[in-house]
Amino acid sequence: MTMVRSAEAVCIGHPDKLCDLIADQILDEILHTDRNARVAVEVMATGRRIIVTGEISTNARVDLRDCVRTALTAAGYKPWRFLVYVWVRRQSSDINDGVTTSLEARYGDESAYCLQGAGDQGTVYGYACTDTPERLPLPLVLAHEICKRLDDARKQGTITGIFSDGKAQVSVRYDDAGKPQAVETVVVSVQHNESKDFEVLRREITSLIVGPACQRYLPVGPDTLVLVNPSGRFVEGGPKADTGLTGRKLMVDTYGGLAGHGGGAFCGKDASKVDRSGAYMARLIAKTVVDADLAPHCQVAISYAIGKADPVAFSVDTLGTGQYTDQILTAAAQDVFNLRPAAIIDQFGLRAPGYVRYSTYGHFGDYTRKWEDTWTTSRELVKAVKKHAHQTNSYK
Repeated sequence: MTMVRSAEAVCIGHPDKLCDLIADQILDEILHTDRNARVAVEVMATGRRIIVTGEISTNARVDLRDCVRTALTAAGYKPWRFLVYVWVRRQSSDINDGVTTSLEARYGDESAYCLQGAGDQGTVYGYACTDTPERLPLPLVLAHEICKRLDDARKQGTITGIFSDGKAQVSVRYDDAGKPQAVETVVVSVQHNESKDFEVLRREITSLIVGPACQRYLPVGPDTLVLVNPSGRFVEGGPKADTGLTGRKLMVDTYGGLAGHGGGAFCGKDASKVDRSGAYMARLIAKTVVDADLAPHCQVAISYAIGKADPVAFSVDTLGTGQYTDQILTAAAQDVFNLRPAAIIDQFGLRAPGYVRYSTYGHFGDYTRKWEDTWTTSRELVKAVKKHAHQTNSYK
């Protein structure tokens, strides 16, 4: 039976994504000076006001309002049009103590990376599939590509009269074997000025944005329905039209709603928060399984307890597609990957600034990011899987 799967993405000036951008801009600015800072920033953008709040523990002296202005400019807005309010406080000493000295360390464990506990409880998910070279679902990849091209067209003047608030949604039809067959529907909404002719905008987006974005993966066909600004008019946009919040585009940041998500946001959080660092590791493990040809689909779940270094639960689920049992893959992955927060931070270099690069167009799929590099881990995982498979057969 065929199935249609859909996913959306947003442009850099979307109110929610603007807030994510501001939060990671603040995080980066702090990490430039203090790489051991504890940061959990939340941002709201509404009307002409930007509100920054949350918890920050650092020795760095950072002009948070200047960070907001930098992000507003990057997102295509005029900073002088906004009022910025800042209400931040230090991280709770109780949380800080639990993260600084883990449960294991308090009970005498002196093994590697045991000192730092998880910054919160919760389950994080990683996912990978063979839809695309990026090992991400095709509808999500296409939606991101459309939004990237929209932002580039605006900045380069290829399409005039549009602004930075926009979004895209793509629906792809899959066959019985789960292979993408056709792009069924593309929905693109982008803010424009009063004088922009609707028919011109529709033709420009269809020919200059949607067609080229899909061409590399699955070209649009004569039966593809392309809807541009289906509401008919999108003149008032940005925070003036819709209030934005950090963490409200979790599906856009991850797997488009086509895989599990623990509910924790990424942007504005330093790597001691396993919402972010743990999710990056879960993605690496899932992508390693797929890149190693151990399964065409893989979902990884890691559960943490606040203040504890080792996860309380870990599983690899190949959704019935694995070359080996999920139990063997789970055991092998535990041999290869260190799931302690301090180990993840060290492996990915997450104390360094640079998070603002990830806050738009998703956190996964860019091969330059360390949690996307499976060159070494694929070989190590295959070796570990074969060892566990041999042991399992020996016990029978």
